Amino acid sequence: VQLVESGGGLVQAGSSLRLSCAASAFTFSITPMGWYRQAPGKQRELVAAISTGGSSTDYADSVKGRFTISRDNAKNTMYLQMNSPKPEDTAVYYCNARFRPGNWGQGTQVTVSS
Repeated sequence: VQLVESGGGLVQAGSSLRLSCAASAFTFSITPMGWYRQAPGKQRELVAAISTGGSSTDYADSVKGRFTISRDNAKNTMYLQMNSPKPEDTAVYYCNARFRPGNWGQGTQVTVSS
């Protein structure tokens, strides 16, 4: 399975940003997925997760109400809409399976300036 994250960049606090995750595997549509992030000096953490059909989502308390996860199974693509980002959201963002993550992609850097 190849996962390619994109959409990161340098943004100001309070703005918005949308990340994308393109998956190569035909099993994407039957795999619960998640967005993870890793800030410098910190462990990788799960920030948002979505069920196979997209009807159920879950968020870390730190992003709840600001981030929205979604997926388009017809396009094998998942998204993370980041609204009102904060400097503490600065990290490399990755996508992977929610349970038993496989090989990691390169991620996409998100830097939020104050």
